[in-house]
Amino acid sequence: MTTPDETTEILNRPLSRELLARDLTRLAYVAKDGTPRNVPVGFSWNGAEIVICTAKNAPKLAHLRENPAVALTIDTEVHPPKMLLIRGRAELDVTDGIPDEYLESSGTYQMTAEQRVEWEAGVRSLYHEGMVRIVVTPTWAKLIDFETTLPSAVEELFRRQAERQASGGRSADSEE
Repeated sequence: MTTPDETTEILNRPLSRELLARDLTRLAYVAKDGTPRNVPVGFSWNGAEIVICTAKNAPKLAHLRENPAVALTIDTEVHPPKMLLIRGRAELDVTDGIPDEYLESSGTYQMTAEQRVEWEAGVRSLYHEGMVRIVVTPTWAKLIDFETTLPSAVEELFRRQAERQASGGRSADSEE
């Protein structure tokens, strides 16, 4: 686990800030039947929290009310991949209007000015009864870039490999 200071330091790294400026994250949570769910969602980062906006009737809301523990993944589609993994608790904030974060969360989608006006009018018509803000304050974070940071299992394999090489290729499991 990371401490709050370590989590903040990870989230303030340049690569983390770059990933937090993306449009999509994968939200993982546990459904009422105990099985995992993982859905891609638009989000925005306000410097302290990830905000995901959704319809008031979204099935995930009932699950998050029951179990607010969530995990998020924000990553790239290039090699080597860059990944920001975040854990936290979801707080639900019901709004009467369209949250600014929702309109901002699709800010880098390629739309002409005319398409943007049309899209926003459609959003306001569709969600006229309001939305729910899913607010996640990160309690843990890990940044993986496959250059300076690796998944913990790969780090362990590199450590074991170095130990084998240092001992002349013999592993602790080999017979002598």
